[in-house]
Amino acid sequence: MTRSVQALAYARPSALESSQVGAVLGLETAGGLTPRGAEAHPRFFAGFLSAPRIAARGLLAVADVAAARYYQRALPASLDPVVTGNGDRLRFESFSGCCGVYARLDVLQEGLDGERTGHGTTNVDVNNPLRDALSRITADDPLHLRVGPDELAVTTLDGPVVEKKVPLPDRWLRGFAEAQVASAGFDLRAELTAAQAVAFLRSLPRGSGNAARGAQWVVASGSGLRPTTRPVPGAVCLPGPERLVALQRVLRHATALRVYGPPVADGAAAASAWEVVLPGMRLTLTLSPDSSRGFSGEGGVLEALATDDAAADAELVCVLLAWEPRIEPASLAEQSGLSAERVRAALTRLGTAGRVGYDLADAAYFHRELPYDADRAERHNPRLVAARELAGAGAVTLDGTLASVSSGDRRYQVRQSDGVLTCTCQWWADYRGKRGPCKHALAVTMVRRGATVAGGVR
Repeated sequence: MTRSVQALAYARPSALESSQVGAVLGLETAGGLTPRGAEAHPRFFAGFLSAPRIAARGLLAVADVAAARYYQRALPASLDPVVTGNGDRLRFESFSGCCGVYARLDVLQEGLDGERTGHGTTNVDVNNPLRDALSRITADDPLHLRVGPDELAVTTLDGPVVEKKVPLPDRWLRGFAEAQVASAGFDLRAELTAAQAVAFLRSLPRGSGNAARGAQWVVASGSGLRPTTRPVPGAVCLPGPERLVALQRVLRHATALRVYGPPVADGAAAASAWEVVLPGMRLTLTLSPDSSRGFSGEGGVLEALATDDAAADAELVCVLLAWEPRIEPASLAEQSGLSAERVRAALTRLGTAGRVGYDLADAAYFHRELPYDADRAERHNPRLVAARELAGAGAVTLDGTLASVSSGDRRYQVRQSDGVLTCTCQWWADYRGKRGPCKHALAVTMVRRGATVAGGVR
């Protein structure tokens, strides 16, 4: 697995302290991007939380996912959550070490009482002493939140006093993009009351004993959600139900549970999203199709990466994002003059660089800039790299709807039928297109669309 080292430098550790205004939760930021450019320690918010106890537990849930591996648990992993200021809200995001669970806490405008929220994205320090302090908050006494350093503290510090170096797998970066692409294809499948949500979530297993049982399904009923032995229309896949354990942190404060998923397709396991609605905020967990299957290998972004049009369109669309909390493709299409299809492909490409996410509750994209070299997620995508090499080496021969691809000492046939490419390779036999195109089909797509690759094509 390809890894880079992510160095996070904080002016001081995040802490929960007492002051004249009551408790102060100071979340320290590392280097990030804002409308003013790169900043060492950006400041996004200073004010009070309307529901401090709930916010503390929501932040802990996001940190739980960042520190967890739901598959091959013996391998430790942890990366500080990412925080984005979108002008009217704060979003805290994390990804599990196994790349199978994406978590996001949205603290909305009604959950914040203070100065206007800033714009930008950075990592925020969540250390063990802070976790212990947050877990001890039991009452909704006034809690002042500061995301970013005090102005005075910045001027008196000679340099960072806290530095963390964390291995950052390329597949972790790809996971952010794939989770966004998967979410954009979800619809609301069920909405439970607070009592129904508590009953359902507390009935789920906490251990990993069910991980090998394969895909499980639930469907909305009058009493909430009930299990179903087969994926009937409207059903939602619940892959690895023990991976929802982080929601237990906020369960007693839930006002509703919303469940999202894609249309049922021939019984195959699918990703799903589970959103707990809280006073002034939302906590969402998005699960990959299987506990042993990370988002990084889903291949949902590959088609958009295989064209030069998407690259040029992404540059244009990026200028129009402006850190907006709600980005509608139709509005971007009108502003850019591009078709809605090209805008969506551009947003997918921007997602691979961490520049957009998807909010299911708003059914809209949002702007962020991940604070690391997320472009390497595209450069080091194995299928994409291999497809470019095949196309550039002239390994693709086109013959109408049929194409031949030479790879090693073998030749594969790629056929187009009803807009779908099939291949004679083992990848297609194993997944039948459910995890994106194989490298051979992707190379054919590149050649047909005239994508720029090294070498020539024929």
